[in-house]
Amino acid sequence: MNKLPFELKERKILVKREASTDSKFGTNPDDRPIKQLINYGVVNIDKPDGPSSHQVSAYVKQILNLSKSGHSGTLDPGVTGLLPVALEKATRVVQSLLTAGKEYVCLMRLHKDVSEQLIRDVMGSFVGNIKQLPPKKCAVKRQERYRTIYYLEIIDIDGKDVLFRVGTQAGTYIRKLCHDIGRKLGIGANMFELRRTKVGPFKEDTLCTLQDLKDAYFFFKESGDETYLRKLIMPPEYAVQHLPKIWILDSAVDALCHGATLKVPGISKLHTGIEPDMKVAIMTLKDELVMTAIARLNSNKMLSEDKGVAAMPDQVFMAPGIYPKIEKV
Repeated sequence: MNKLPFELKERKILVKREASTDSKFGTNPDDRPIKQLINYGVVNIDKPDGPSSHQVSAYVKQILNLSKSGHSGTLDPGVTGLLPVALEKATRVVQSLLTAGKEYVCLMRLHKDVSEQLIRDVMGSFVGNIKQLPPKKCAVKRQERYRTIYYLEIIDIDGKDVLFRVGTQAGTYIRKLCHDIGRKLGIGANMFELRRTKVGPFKEDTLCTLQDLKDAYFFFKESGDETYLRKLIMPPEYAVQHLPKIWILDSAVDALCHGATLKVPGISKLHTGIEPDMKVAIMTLKDELVMTAIARLNSNKMLSEDKGVAAMPDQVFMAPGIYPKIEKV
């Protein structure tokens, strides 16, 4: 079953306090005006072979006439596939994707012929925790570290060419994985072609090309029809789907927008499976992202306790003043 860890978790919603939300404040993310979405959204770009990730992000910024954009998880110029790009006020949301699991489809070229059974046996042994030394040309300190291979599926073997799909912990180098497989086979191997197919909750079903985005934006500017552009730009809430969530009362929202800690009385409902030090998404009852936070209690204690700090702020996304200042939480 080719699923990243968060995809395997079945989260249930625990209701601490039944509550409604006032329609006068905030808005459902899917109902935001298109101009607001352009300045506070995410596009899942199908990165082509050639430009760097930074260049692709710059192209998006240029197409939409924005002042800033940010991408999640750098891909080498020759690598294609998923590159979520956050727009304007949403740029910091990509930080929540940097530690999310990734999936790739890779074409590995072996340096000599070897039996298919040996290939399958050796590649199967890489599933689980592996020790990896980052390549010489990389942005991190070059020292051995452990990474987890969640799954590795061989799609096809054609002579010296091996096509496989792999789900990995963030920070795993596929080029180095191919090298290590080749070394264990005793014949050598190298990564010949690579495409990223998952970044946390982002998959290929929401991909768009730079040309798609340019055409949709041009059509919107010329005709005022936002239909096509809305299909390409997603609310930033999409980027935190992989995080467990805590929904808060309307009365708690504004204080959190000012950087306050989330205290237990402000909670309306929450996901199961939350543990201390876990990153969570704090949401309004309209499913708007207020902030990401670090949990201080587990789900059961948040549900049963009457007071105490439930989570500490990590990154605040919602601007103050959208919800009324009613009480401290």
